[in-house]
Amino acid sequence: MTNIIRIVISEQQKIGSQILAFAPSVKVMYYLTAIFLLLASCHPKDSDTGWQELFNGRDLSGWDTYLGHRLGNSSSASNKVPIGLNNDPDRVFAVVSENREPVIRISGQDWGALTSQESFSNYHLQLQFKWGRQKWPPKENDKRDSGLLYHAVGEQGADYGFWMRAQEFQIQEGDVGDYWGCAGALMDIPARQLDSSSYIWDPSAQRLTFQNGTSIGRHCIKSTDAENPIGAWNVLDLYCQGDTAVHVVNDVVNMVLYHSRQDDTGTISPLTAGKIQLQSEGAEIYFRKIRIRPIERLPAELLK
Repeated sequence: MTNIIRIVISEQQKIGSQILAFAPSVKVMYYLTAIFLLLASCHPKDSDTGWQELFNGRDLSGWDTYLGHRLGNSSSASNKVPIGLNNDPDRVFAVVSENREPVIRISGQDWGALTSQESFSNYHLQLQFKWGRQKWPPKENDKRDSGLLYHAVGEQGADYGFWMRAQEFQIQEGDVGDYWGCAGALMDIPARQLDSSSYIWDPSAQRLTFQNGTSIGRHCIKSTDAENPIGAWNVLDLYCQGDTAVHVVNDVVNMVLYHSRQDDTGTISPLTAGKIQLQSEGAEIYFRKIRIRPIERLPAELLK
């Protein structure tokens, strides 16, 4: 960097010497400009910390939109024709200004997802979300619902016509941090049984396999409710290293998950990389400050 700066200043000096011969007062401005360039080049950037911004604050570059069939007042609508890929006539996914800050708004009107065009593995993902006011049929009387899907692979709409095969970091009122396996994704999670059909994460418990179509099922409840009130921003941190994942809500570890894999018609294989999806599922939600960085290991404090 020092050599580059010297070259820049050297070239500026050649030009500047010609100007200074006619305008001595320009000399001060010339050196101030050189100092400014030097300081600017030393200013830390996201690239210096390893973070990659996934939302540029202007538009949805780097993302695809996908919307399944319209539901109306029933989650089992007869018309199963999807709205499709990058076809969003009602602007379900949009960049808007919230308190003079650019954010991503997902209206929830139609079900689907905003999908990263890039796939990731071995990373720390961080984002912020808050709920809006609007809810849509057929979930206008239900909890506000969305989700952060990771290791998303395969076809759009594989999960009930709306989402890809993926692991889900649940985003739902009162349930942020829960786990759901989508379209054949499964995990091993230390959990204890609450009742005949519910299990909750317990780091001291035996690891159970959460998989659709089994007696345990594909849903595990997080241990602690760390959500902020509706209207306030929440910070989600997702750590993925190898086949292990950690869900963190507002700096509280809510779940540690192991042995991420997928069941493809009876063939089990690892599921340790994939795209990221932000769900549209009947409720208005805002996202901001979405960023990701590579990691070589999970922070030890997360596994205590």
